[in-house]
This record gives sequence, C-alpha cells and structure tokens, in this order.
Amino acid sequence: MRVIGGEFRSRRLKSMPGMEVRPTPDRLRETLFDILAPVVRGKVFLDVYAGTGAVGIEAVSRGAAQVLLIERNKVAAALIEENIAALGIGDRCRVLRGSAQLLLPRHPADLVFLDPPYDAEDEYTMALTILGANPPELVIAQHSARVALAGTYGNLQRTRDKRQGDNCLSFYRRSSTEA
Repeated sequence: MRVIGGEFRSRRLKSMPGMEVRPTPDRLRETLFDILAPVVRGKVFLDVYAGTGAVGIEAVSRGAAQVLLIERNKVAAALIEENIAALGIGDRCRVLRGSAQLLLPRHPADLVFLDPPYDAEDEYTMALTILGANPPELVIAQHSARVALAGTYGNLQRTRDKRQGDNCLSFYRRSSTEA
C-alpha cells in the first residue's frame, strides 16, 4: 500500500496481514481524493474506523491541516502510529483509540470519512446518525455496493454516490433545510 498523491506521494505504508482490516484500495482512494481535492486543504479531517490509516494519511499528504484517526483495534492503532512516525507527521495526525460511538461526538471535524467493517452495517447507521445531529461540512461513507444507506440522517443529506466495483462512496452534506 502506498500514498497516492500530494506531499508523500509514492511513500509506502505498512499494512496488517489477514482480514481484520480492509484497506481502502489505492484506486478508490485516488478517486476519493480527486473529488476532495478542492476542499481538503486546510481542513480538519476525521478518518473513522481508520484501519491502516491510509485515508487519513492521504488527507495529510493532500494538505489537510489536522487529521484525527479513530481506531478501536489496538494492533491497527499501533500500526497507524508507526506509519505516522515513519512519515514524520505526528504534528498533523493523532490516533484516537476507542469506539466510534464514544469518540465521534467529542471530535468535530470539517470532513469525515467512514469505513466500518462491511459486516457491521449497524455502524453506518450509528455513525451517520451521530454526525447528522451536528453535521460537518461533508461526510463520505465507503460501503459495499450491495448495502443501501439511507438518503438522510438527521441534518445530513446524501448528494452523490460513486461506485467502483463492489465499493461505493456515498457523500453527505448538511441539509439545506438545517437552521
């Protein structure tokens, strides 16, 4: 696995063996950041269910001011910290160890990326509902193309879907009816 673009382009990242962590494929990360290019610079980016940290590290490489990475798995969180240290970006990245349900409400961000395990569909609803109560500028949920997410969660409204193979990126913005 490698960083796709920006300041750390082509730098290799460590990943976990086995199936506990499902990294976002390089091609899908490239598509995601092609879409986010106009908005990521200078923003606070939250990578929830961070796994290897590849998406959050990509955000730093593309100019995010600060990246927070939420990961419950202790081995994965340690791996993310190794990747951050190897790139020397500890001043711009922080790993938050624990559950998304507890950490999401306490760590607001401009841009939020959600990628829970595909077999934990209830995590999408929980996370999007929490975010819909006090919506960030943009939320992106990566999910299986076979999973249908709702069009709205509180004050979040889906504005776009981008499908690539079995993966889908659903983009949610603040509802225009939000006061």
